[in-house]
Amino acid sequence: MLNAIEMGQLDEAKKDFAWALRQDDDEVLFSLAEQLYALGFLQQAQRTYLKLLDRYPDEDELRTALAEIAIDNGNNDEALAYLAQIKPDSDAYLQSLLVAADLYQTEEQFEVTEEKLQTAYQIAPEEPAVLFALGEYYYATGRFGLAIRYYFALIQAGVAEFARVDIAGRLGMAYAQSGKFDQALGYLKQVAPGFMTADIRFQTGLTQLNLGQLKEAIITLKELIDEDNQYASAYPALAQAYLQENHLSQALKTAQEGLGVDEYNENLFTLAADIAGRLGEFDLVKKYLQSAHALAPENLAISLKLSNYYLSQGDHDANIDLLQGIEKDSVDPQVEWNLAQSYQAKEDFERASQAFETARPTYWDNPTFLKQLIYFYQESGERDLLLDTLDHALTVTPDDPELNELDGQLRDF
Repeated sequence: MLNAIEMGQLDEAKKDFAWALRQDDDEVLFSLAEQLYALGFLQQAQRTYLKLLDRYPDEDELRTALAEIAIDNGNNDEALAYLAQIKPDSDAYLQSLLVAADLYQTEEQFEVTEEKLQTAYQIAPEEPAVLFALGEYYYATGRFGLAIRYYFALIQAGVAEFARVDIAGRLGMAYAQSGKFDQALGYLKQVAPGFMTADIRFQTGLTQLNLGQLKEAIITLKELIDEDNQYASAYPALAQAYLQENHLSQALKTAQEGLGVDEYNENLFTLAADIAGRLGEFDLVKKYLQSAHALAPENLAISLKLSNYYLSQGDHDANIDLLQGIEKDSVDPQVEWNLAQSYQAKEDFERASQAFETARPTYWDNPTFLKQLIYFYQESGERDLLLDTLDHALTVTPDDPELNELDGQLRDF
């Protein structure tokens, strides 16, 4: 039957399967069921296990196998029914706990999942399957410190690979997610070539970037893109590495190539705009920031970057249109400051005054804000407010020559 499957002769495989159920001994049938399950022939594997369970009703290992098939088929209630029949004194109880944990995790009942896994750990604290399951559970739920504990226990036990997963790679990824980049890189470099997935290569490059190993990061990330040019996350990381190396043209080119792969990444548009700004490519800055804003109009950080661009270009109408569209409940003091500057430029002193007043509590000790506020009061003729603000500004920056000169002029007057 297995040969027929391999050759694509499914009709022949069906005939051989029926013959196997009638003629093969139980040991061969158990092996057949395992291989059918591994190949994804769940219905045939289930039939085989059920036939064996009918002959061996006390063999709980068959129930755990049937529970796993039921989970794969989305029949969780059926799986629980099989698992409930397995008692703590059964030889298959440990495996049943692991299967139950997998089931509850798929249902996002994480507390129950953890309880099952910890019970398994109490029974067999050195069992690799238990250590691996705990490591994977904590890694998947973002509790990387705990994941490290169990992955490291596998390494100490001499288990370098489990379930076709490289443990050094998992350990390196967990350390990286914890911000422990030195330890992460040490383990990531131990990953065997056969296990060097795109994700691990990317994390290696990202870790090198975080450690300031820019040349190494560039090499790693370029190799990843050469092997898989659709790996979108590699482009912003490589662009950042080039940017930190001050290779601005290459950084911009990389960001643009990344946008060709992922045209809906607002953060990559923002990064491209930042790089373009450093190169003096202001038309590109506008284009990329407007694209980023169109993709994520609710992202206040992007809106403020676009607002700052409009201010730098003196496009006050565009700035006011942009910032007035922001929900009032989410208004940031920076929004009010930027609005105040545009209203002042358009000599709408009433609205400018309101915006400056709203922003003032947040920026009352900010020298740049204070200086703009002083000149606004000077322009709008608010002499008392001007003098009070100037007095305060001189306590914040007493050595500012521009403010001291203005103070002298006003006092003389």
